[in-house]
Formats: sequence, C-alpha cells, structure tokens
Amino acid sequence: MHVSYVVVLISAVIQWLLGALWYGLIFKKSWRKHVGFAEGEKPKNAIFAMASAFVGCLLLSFILAHIIMWSGARVFTGGSKWGIICWSGFVAPVLFTQHIFERRPANLFAINAAYWLLAMAAGAGILAAFR
Repeated sequence: MHVSYVVVLISAVIQWLLGALWYGLIFKKSWRKHVGFAEGEKPKNAIFAMASAFVGCLLLSFILAHIIMWSGARVFTGGSKWGIICWSGFVAPVLFTQHIFERRPANLFAINAAYWLLAMAAGAGILAAFR
C-alpha cells in the first residue's frame, strides 16, 4: 500500500479552489466584515496568503491520504466519513476554542468550520476513490 502523490495534489487543488470559491465568492462579504476588512480594501500579501493556503491544503491532503490508506477506505463516501471524523476531532474543537478566546462572532466560526468540514470531506473522499 502506498500514497499516490498525484491524488494528494489533486485533493489539495480541489480544497484550495473550494476555499477560493468559499471565501472569495460565496461568503466574501460576511467573512470580510467579520475579520475586519474595510469595504474595497485589498488584502496585503495576497499571493503569499494564497500560496500558504495551498501548502496547508497539500499537507492536510498528505496526512488524510495516510489515514485513508490505513483505514482501507476505497470509495468516496468511505473517505468522506474519515474526513468528517478527522474534522470532528482535530479541526472543529481547535477552531471553536480559538474563536471563543479571540471573541470572534459565531457566524465567523460557522463560515470557517463549514469550509474545513466540506474541504476535508471532499478531499478525503477523492483520496479514497482514486487511491
């Protein structure tokens, strides 16, 4: 058993594109308001931020690929289940705690947590279906 680096890359690209769509189009207005961007303000270091986001998605996909491999999941739904389990145990509690201590709005937690839930479920599903 081995990890397919091509599928890891595809999973990361899909997660990254989903993030661009999620934060750049679907929830752009509310997300920008909750994080404190003024109307029309251009983010500083946008290229660095997007590159960093891709590296994060790549690392996440690489780790998820190992979890999928160890679990034996071979279909999209089986992989998605593991993505949701990992999100429930490793991402949601950390995001929730961070949002509480930073006194961030519940809506911002919902936007961020839902993105990672969807990204991890989709990414892990892809990793299982094409391994």
